[in-house]
Amino acid sequence: MKDLKKYHGVIPAFYACYDEEGEISPERTRALVEYFIDKGVQGLYVNGSSGECIYQSVADRKVILEEVMKVAKGKLTIIVHVACNNTKDSIELAKHAEALGVDAIAAIPPIYFRLPEYSVAQYWNDISAAAPYTDFVIYNIPQLAGAALTPSLYKEMLKNERVIGVKNSSMPVQDIQTFAALGGSDHLVFNGPDEQFLGGRLMGAAAGIGGTYGAMPELFLKLNQLIADKELERAKELQFAINDIIGKLTSAHGNMYAVIKEVLKLNEGLNIGSVRAPLTPVVEADRPVVEAAAALICETKERFL
Repeated sequence: MKDLKKYHGVIPAFYACYDEEGEISPERTRALVEYFIDKGVQGLYVNGSSGECIYQSVADRKVILEEVMKVAKGKLTIIVHVACNNTKDSIELAKHAEALGVDAIAAIPPIYFRLPEYSVAQYWNDISAAAPYTDFVIYNIPQLAGAALTPSLYKEMLKNERVIGVKNSSMPVQDIQTFAALGGSDHLVFNGPDEQFLGGRLMGAAAGIGGTYGAMPELFLKLNQLIADKELERAKELQFAINDIIGKLTSAHGNMYAVIKEVLKLNEGLNIGSVRAPLTPVVEADRPVVEAAAALICETKERFL
C-alpha cells in the first residue's frame, strides 16, 4: 500500500503572482509560499486553475514552480498541475517537475477536441511516464474541461501504478463516493468544490484542494479539524459561513481571483498583483465588494477560531 498521509488535509490551490507589468514575480511567488507555510497548511497545488495556468506559457509555469520549490521543498507537500493542451508540452513540464522533486504531478484531460477515452488515457499515461518516480493525480473538472472522468476511464488509469487518486471538482458529491470506492484504500480523492468541503469529506474525500482556501486558510483548517473531531453540526455552520464568503468573492465585476488578491492585500498585507487577461481585474466599483469580503472573513474567524 502507498503512504498517502502526506496528501491528507488542506491543500490550497496556489495563485499566480504577478508584478506591476503583469509578468511572473519570483519575489511575490516566494512570499505567497511563506504565507502558506506560516498558516500551517498541508501542501500546495501549483499551476492549476487558480494559478491561471491556461493563460501562461511553459516557461512561465517553470519559473513559478522553481520559485515555489525554493521555499517549500521539505516543508510542504507539492502537487503541480502540468497539463497543457498537447502532450509534448505536458511531458516537458512533467520532467521539469520531477527534476525539482515535487511530490506529485496532476493533469486535466485535453480540452477542445472531444477525445475518446483511450486517447485521454494515453495522454495521461504519456505524461506520467515522463515522471516515472513521481505520483500522478487525475484532475476531474468536467464543467471546464468539457470531458468527465468516468468509472471506466478511472479503472483504466488505475492500472498505472503511479496514479494515487483524483482531484475531483465535479459538483455531485456522489462522484467522490464512486472514485473512492473504485480506488480503494491505496488511492485517495481530493474534494475540489470549496462550497462542499464538508460534504465531500463525508462522502469519502481524504483531503481538499481549493481555490478560495488562500483567502481564508484558517477557516478551512478549522473545518478540517471539526470533521476529524466529528463536531458535524459546528462543521456545517462553518461550511455555510464559508459559502457566504465565497458568494461575496464571486459577486464583483472582476474575476474571483482578482478579488481574492485584493482581499489578501487588505487582510494580510500581501501584494501578489492582479490577474492575467482575459481574466478581468477588479474595478473601482468593486471596492465595496472587496472590503465586505475581507471583513466577512475576519468576522468569521472571530466566530469560529
